[in-house]
Amino acid sequence: MEYLILTPVASVIFVITLITSLYAFYNQNVLGKMMLHPYTVSRGKDLYTLITSGLIHRDTMHLLFNMMSYYFFAFQLEQVIGHWQFGLLYVVSLVLSDMPSVLKNRENYNYYSLGASGAISAVIFGAILYFPLAKMGLIFLPILIPAYVFGILYLIYCTYASKYSRDSINHDAHLYGALSGLLITILLNPPVLPAFIQQISGAIQSMLH
Repeated sequence: MEYLILTPVASVIFVITLITSLYAFYNQNVLGKMMLHPYTVSRGKDLYTLITSGLIHRDTMHLLFNMMSYYFFAFQLEQVIGHWQFGLLYVVSLVLSDMPSVLKNRENYNYYSLGASGAISAVIFGAILYFPLAKMGLIFLPILIPAYVFGILYLIYCTYASKYSRDSINHDAHLYGALSGLLITILLNPPVLPAFIQQISGAIQSMLH
């Protein structure tokens, strides 16, 4: 109940994503209608899938990993950025993170994409702007590093993976979701950028003295 009061938008998105993902696991017809199909979207059809594809996931592990990442950052971010601002950040980033995939695969009839990774990357990077010195890491690697360092490494990896990876992960969505999160957060709250720089500069100066 506390989450619902303090962070209503993040709470609603969290619950809806869980419900629709679990429902789609057992209804292939719904899953098919909600997935992003760049070939179709690029021809002006089923544009709603730019949103609905972010409400479903490939399997339980995909859902669990995304929702854990969302949980660690979304509720914290909404409290500092604001309610409608958080909702705008999430929805716009979800769409923007899908656009490169639509353009790249507009002639590939067999390509589909799903998952909230783009929007969640945006949430993570919005949080990094506010809390650049917070400690971050990966679940399977018990090594914590400053958030801004994690962000730099994340962008480098996603850039490389989007060009050369041959797995089934939509690395473009991760990359452009992260970049969208940075841009939209700064547009919604311009003072966050100088504050971000000041925090990092202060930390570096402290290390040198």
